[in-house]
Amino acid sequence: MSSGQNSGGLMSSAGLVRYFDNEDRNAIKMDPKSVFVFAILLGIAVQALSVVLYGITI
Repeated sequence: MSSGQNSGGLMSSAGLVRYFDNEDRNAIKMDPKSVFVFAILLGIAVQALSVVLYGITI
């Protein structure tokens, strides 16, 4: 390597580590089970609306 190249990979990622640590403290915390149940219920609601509005059978 020449002396003009930046070989400090750790130094270049220090800002990202600081950013993600900072964001983690302010993040909304949800239980993964809640997200899964919400996705299932949303899917059922979409299927029900398609039957009611368009007469589409599953």
